[in-house]
Amino acid sequence: MAGGVPRPDPAVGAAGRARSGVGVIGAYALLAMSTQLLWLTFAAITPESARDLGVSQGAVGDLAVVNALMFVVLAIPAGRWLDRDYRATLAAGALFTALGAVVRALDPTSFAVVMAGQVIMSVGQPLVLTATTKIAARHVGPEHQTTAIGIASGAQFLGILVAVLTGAPLYDAGGLRAVLIANAAFSVVAAVAVLLSLRVPPLAEPPADTDRSMAWLRRDPVMWRMAALLFVGFGSYNALATWLDSLMTDFGHPGAAGNLIAVMTLAGVVGAAVLPGFVGERDARRTHCLVATAALAAVALVLIVAHGVVIGGVLLAGLGFLLLGTLPVVLEWAEVHVGPARAGRATAFLLLAGNVGAVVVVLTVQVAIDHPQLALGVLAAWSLPGLAFALLLPRSTPTSAPAAV
Repeated sequence: MAGGVPRPDPAVGAAGRARSGVGVIGAYALLAMSTQLLWLTFAAITPESARDLGVSQGAVGDLAVVNALMFVVLAIPAGRWLDRDYRATLAAGALFTALGAVVRALDPTSFAVVMAGQVIMSVGQPLVLTATTKIAARHVGPEHQTTAIGIASGAQFLGILVAVLTGAPLYDAGGLRAVLIANAAFSVVAAVAVLLSLRVPPLAEPPADTDRSMAWLRRDPVMWRMAALLFVGFGSYNALATWLDSLMTDFGHPGAAGNLIAVMTLAGVVGAAVLPGFVGERDARRTHCLVATAALAAVALVLIVAHGVVIGGVLLAGLGFLLLGTLPVVLEWAEVHVGPARAGRATAFLLLAGNVGAVVVVLTVQVAIDHPQLALGVLAAWSLPGLAFALLLPRSTPTSAPAAV
């Protein structure tokens, strides 16, 4: 069909459409993984990258910072574009992501070239990630949408894990060139898969929203409370990932943080995949948010007095399972709350709040980082506003979204 959205073929049975939906979600998960892989490419090889590119380690850090800055600028516009034209927006996100990865690999000795590629792929990231709930609403039946959202969200954390675990081995095998080429190859495959998946007819076409503005958001206190919750949750995870090495070194366990972060993130991948369906079926979303936020306080306080590697691994695995699982739970909740026509803008707003929290919470913990017990106390204190906002969320979720206002 030339132009427009492909229409479902009546000859294709429900089972065939369901299998197509699984393929669409799988392709999207690969692309979501690649956005995080490209964001944190240099996290595990910062000194080596600085040497090869002829810049300071701080400049290498700027390669990751540019992603956060672009997300803050583009998140809301990306959500609006997605609600207006899903296919064109996601296609643009796939193309920007792959193009940026390829540009970085053109000259692994030039910081300017690598930075240019990083900026290009940073444009694609919000265009891709704001589709997390929209793609589930289009291609998966209602009974499986929470699981699809969990898989798509968990893919982001899996991308973080892959970036951290593969950076050093790839560098050892072939230097920075090998790292950037491998990342580019993965991103191109993921982008092609998504572009092909856009030819799959949707299982259901979400209704159009005649109000393209964000005025409804100002009158929706539930969305603001969800955003505040993700501000705390995202921020706390990033604070732990950023400062755990300093904390464990001060506690007498240098070099242990990398494995602990990997354990926490891997547990988060599992949590993101299984928790949304579990809590959604039981309408226990608010309960989950309360438990996850309370777990943040409990883990931080226990680590103050018991900070061995084994107990740290157990605690952080449990926290990662609950805390990272909160992202898809809240995203799915928001989609149910606002309806699929506004899902792109809702997801963009929530992810924006989480990214801002990732900066603010990290900086507040940094103030006390020279005193590890105090730093953990600051982290525990962040759970208090988190619990307050979780308590203000609805006890149950209506089966249908509110009417547009």
